[in-house]
Amino acid sequence: MPKGSEELTSARKEEILNACAALYETMSFRDITLRDIGERTSFTRTSIYNYFQTKEEIFLALLQREHERWAEDLEAVLLGHTALSPGEFAGELARTLERRGCMLKLMSMNLYDMEGNSRMENLVAFKRAYAGALGAVTRCLEKFFPAMGEGEIRGFLYSFFPFLFGVYPYACHTEKQERAMELARVQVPRRSVYQLTAPAVEAMLRFFLPQQS
Repeated sequence: MPKGSEELTSARKEEILNACAALYETMSFRDITLRDIGERTSFTRTSIYNYFQTKEEIFLALLQREHERWAEDLEAVLLGHTALSPGEFAGELARTLERRGCMLKLMSMNLYDMEGNSRMENLVAFKRAYAGALGAVTRCLEKFFPAMGEGEIRGFLYSFFPFLFGVYPYACHTEKQERAMELARVQVPRRSVYQLTAPAVEAMLRFFLPQQS
């Protein structure tokens, strides 16, 4: 780790992640290199190795940051409402995911690559952030749907989190993908992250909520 204050280290890591995120908006994970990332920072490319050993570690740290920010948004939902119906909560949850396009894209496309080529300490840090988001969703369920028991909450989580891995490919298509579907005479779905998530979450909630007698 380079000499200097913790503030400098944090600032440089943040700069690296911002550069990576900007590149990922227009380039594929496969095509982005450490050189590309380094060229967007204010320090030398070789300095990146003081913070991350591989490109995958940078992307994993970006995914970690995305989960941390998502958890913050979920906590805001938790603190901002005293009660929510299943439909209202589904809408709030879907809105938090609308802002996390980078997170959904990384989860659906590159998770195994990132985890497989990162040091254990980096992977553990990411898993902690993932657990933080999981905990935030759990606390929302406990507050807004007190009738749900531990089993029902677990059932919802085991349905909802795997669902997240498939949202991005259905909401976002490349021009090449759309052209291929047209040639194959497959209808191109036109649904946003919100439009896909809100009804799915509401259906999951109503399935796992105890039935009123």
